[in-house]
Formats: sequence, C-alpha cells, structure tokens
Amino acid sequence: MPVAPTRLLLIRAGVVFGTAAVVLVELLSALGWLNRPVVIALWAVAALAVGRLGRHRLAGFHPKLRDFWGGADRLERVVAVALGGLFLADLVIALMAPPNNFDSQTYHLPKIEHWVAQGGVEFYPTIIDRQLAMAPGAEYILLHLRLLTGGDALYNLVQLAAGVSGALIASRIAAQLGGNRRAQLVAALIFGTTPIVVLEATSTQTDLVVALWVGAVATLVLDERGRATPWPAVVLLGAAAGLTLLTKATGLLAAGPLLVWWFAEQVRRREWLRAGAGTAIVVAMMALVAGPYLWRVETTYSNPLGPGHLRESISMQRHDPASVLINALRIAETALQTPAGPVGADAIRGLAHAIGVDPDARDITYWGATYPYTSWPPDEDRVSLPVQGALILIGAAVLLWRRGPARVYASLFWLAMLAYVVLVKWQPWGNRLIVFLILLGTPLAALWIEPLLVYRRRAVARLMAGLLVVGALAGAAAATVGWPRRLVGSGSVFTTDTMDERFIRRPDWGRDYRWAADAVNASGARHVGILQGYNTWEYPWWILLKGDDLVSLQSLQPDLPPPPIESVDAVVCVDPPNGCGFHIPASWNPQTRGAVTYAIRPR
Repeated sequence: MPVAPTRLLLIRAGVVFGTAAVVLVELLSALGWLNRPVVIALWAVAALAVGRLGRHRLAGFHPKLRDFWGGADRLERVVAVALGGLFLADLVIALMAPPNNFDSQTYHLPKIEHWVAQGGVEFYPTIIDRQLAMAPGAEYILLHLRLLTGGDALYNLVQLAAGVSGALIASRIAAQLGGNRRAQLVAALIFGTTPIVVLEATSTQTDLVVALWVGAVATLVLDERGRATPWPAVVLLGAAAGLTLLTKATGLLAAGPLLVWWFAEQVRRREWLRAGAGTAIVVAMMALVAGPYLWRVETTYSNPLGPGHLRESISMQRHDPASVLINALRIAETALQTPAGPVGADAIRGLAHAIGVDPDARDITYWGATYPYTSWPPDEDRVSLPVQGALILIGAAVLLWRRGPARVYASLFWLAMLAYVVLVKWQPWGNRLIVFLILLGTPLAALWIEPLLVYRRRAVARLMAGLLVVGALAGAAAATVGWPRRLVGSGSVFTTDTMDERFIRRPDWGRDYRWAADAVNASGARHVGILQGYNTWEYPWWILLKGDDLVSLQSLQPDLPPPPIESVDAVVCVDPPNGCGFHIPASWNPQTRGAVTYAIRPR
C-alpha cells in the first residue's frame, strides 16, 4: 500500500495533466489546429472520460476527509483551518485580481497572445527575446485556459493550484520520510504560509509551477526506495522531469540529483534492466515534453539555453570558492532578512573585500543590481522568509544526523542548495527563484520541529509553536497587505478598478496606454505595430486594442525579420531603443504623452 494514496493519486493526475497539456500544444501547433474550437472539443471529450473514470474515486474522498477531522486533535485542526483559510483568501484574490505581475506584462503573457494570433507556438519577431528563450511550460497550461475562456480571468488559478499541490506534496514527503500526521500538517503549513508562496499563488509567475514539478519528482522517487520501479512509474518520473525542464531549467538542480538517487537505488537492488532502460525512458520522456521547444531555441540561438546575454545575466561566471561563498551568503541574507532590514549585509560586504571579491561584480551579480537589497516588505518579487527559511535550514542540518532515508534526502537538499549558489547569481528578486528549494526543505523542517511541539518541557514546545504562529502571521500579512495584490488598504482587489489593477505597479503608464489605445481604436486601425523597450509592457496592448492583429516592428532574431512599418495601420510605441521618433515617419504625425507615443498611417 503506497504512502498517502489519495495524495499520490492527485500528484500522478497532475503530472499526466501537465504532460498532456504540453504535448497537445506542440501537436496541435504542428498540425495547424491550435485554435479555440479544437481545444474546446478536446477538453470536452477529456472531461467526459475523466468524469467516468474518476467518479468512484471522488466518492471516497468525503469519508476520508471526515475521518481525518474526527481523528485530529486540537493542534492539528488549528493547523488545517489556518492553512485552508489562507488558501481561501488567495482564491478570492486570484479570482478578483487581473494578471498584473511585472514580468508577465513583459514576456510571460504576450507570448500566449502571439501563439493564439498565429495559431502555433513557432517563434516570431520580437525585441523582447525572453518571450522566446524563457522556458514556456507554465504558459502552455495558460494557453489552454486562454483558448477555453477567451481571456485571462482564470490565469491566476494555475499558480494557486500549484501552491495547494505543493503543500500536499510537502506533507506526503514528510510522511514518506517517517513523519506522523502532525508532522505532515506542519510541513504543509510551513510551505503554505511562506510569504513568497502566498503572494505567488495569486500571480502568473512560474516559480510555483516549477516547484510543483520538482516536488513531484521528489515524492515519486521516494516511492521507489526498496522496490523495482514499475514501468508506468518510470514514465511518470520522466514526464515530471521533462515538465521541470520545460518550466524552468533551474529546477533540474534539484530534480537531477533526485533522479541519480533513483538510479543508484535500482543499481543497488541489482535491477540492471530497470536502471538502464528506465534511464532511457526518462530521457525519452524529457525529450518528448521539452524537446520541441529546446530545438526551436537551439536553431534560433545556437544554444538550447538561449542567447548569451540572457544566460550570462543569470548564471555565475566565477566559480572559485571565495566567489561562491559570497554568493551563498548574499542569497541567504536576502532570503532570511527580517523587518529590521539587511542587518548582516555590511559584514558580508566587508568579508567580500577582505577575500578579494567585489560583491557587486557583474560576473557574480545580476546586471545593474547592487547588494544589499531590502527584501522584507511583502512584495511578490522579493519578499523574504525569515521564519520558514530558518526552520528549513535547521531541519536540513539536524536530519543529516538521522539514519535512514531522511539523511539521504537532507543530503540531496544540501546538494541542490550548493548547485544553486554555484550556478545562479545573486539578484534582488532571487527569493522567488528558490521556491522549489523551499518546497523540498519544508518536510525536513517539519520532521525536526514536530517532536518539539509536544516536548515535555513546555517552554520549548511553546517556543516552537510560537515560531509557527509568527510564520503563519507573515503569510497572512502577505495575503492581506501584500503587493501588488492585496485584500485591504490602497490598491485592494475589492476597491480598485480592474484596469487600474493591471497597471498598479505603473499607474502613470496606465493613463498613457489607455490614451493611446483609445485613439488607435477610434481610428479604425486593425493591424497595429508595436515598438517597445526590452522591459516595457507589451501585454496591455493585447487587452486595450481591438482585435488580435498586433505585430512587433523590431526583432533581435536575425532569421526572423520584422514587417516594415508601412504594412501596419497604426503604431504604438513605449520607450524603444533610439526613441519613438527614430522609428516612426514624421508624416504619420506621431502623438506623445508621457512614455507612450502613437501614430496613424496616413491614408
């Protein structure tokens, strides 16, 4: 009997769903059938099939929930209610707030509109090459929602589903490592109340999605300890690894060592065929899921990881021990920062200079960034996790001394941490990039802290309970007054206009975008060209302008030249290189307001 079979069923279903969603996108794109009628028809058939197959499974869910509640003690019920209430608050925000994440406005969501407009996921001309080179796994799932609903009203639910699933996975891993029911609930609580998780669960970022797939790899690998892996389980492992690669390659820093552990376990059992053929199946599944996208990137940029300037902006260029040490210390300080601010930053900078490392050097620091950076305010791009982070690090250290699978798992966690600080530069928004490590680490924190919650010395038990309460309150604060989506205060989802909410990070742009869009719509222009900078927002144009016939008049891809400006009816421009006047003929009579310019082609 597998550990936590209901949770395992949900995890397997999630991997199957993600794989099917990706393969369908690639297949329909190749056939020229990537359009709304076809996707609706396929989902209708899938819904009927799943409804028939899953009816008896769902029938048994309610009794299990009732049995859980009846057997839970007061502490367990408090934890369950607190976690459920927090996710309910996130659900309200996710449904009421439109997508307004900064990166999503620039490259996560515009790519979906281009795919819909051209009926395929082939590359297209753009100056924002992150739309092409950044892994699209999460966006493939959003594409299904876009074609099914015709809009973005349900986009935020993808990350919310990943957050809830991440809590379930954390609890199951705790069970697989020997944790009792209370430890499992604590694991879910620590993950679910981490401020960066709470904030990302209402956004269209991708960090929770990649954490979901990494967590799926981890819990599926743990199932294979002590047995010859069945072939269907091998296929699921490969699919989860492929989804990790397709969503964000950094996830492989954890998924890779976990897969090596699985291979070693099969070899230890002398399951040579399972180890060899299973590895081939895993690689084949990864190629099936991520191969088409990686091939497009390789043929466009001569590297499957994208253009050089993107790779170098994120990855470490120095790997000497001194540079890695300073990188690790900066990442840890930024993640553990309290409301008191970057308290230890001066010491880290002093140490860096003492050992000959420039803490702001471009080869170990994201371009244009300066350390330190204030990370505590509950903002989805940077919020720290002092309580949860400390519990994870202590638990991961303590469990290194515990015999059994927990020790191996803790070792793999530290290996993934080491790989991250060796390969990924410090950056101001780095706290969201380690969400997959947070998910892997929360079971270790739970296994360490749970026995102390019932420790015979009440002072110790109260201290541990107090830490969980403080961590939960930080998560509640993130949902209540976090940014850029919050329940109360200025900018509340209950009191802010939907379009104002979209521009809540740049309200000045909101006024200018709407002014230009109103003029272009009034002119009757349908084929509109876009001129923009590398970090400006393209997505609002797809919302504000009538129709979906928008094209980029710039391109960073030599083999994908943009159309000439004479081919469009109008142009909208936001701060491109060389300025709008450089690109728009004077005869078009360009009009400028703030950062935005528009022009109508003379008739």
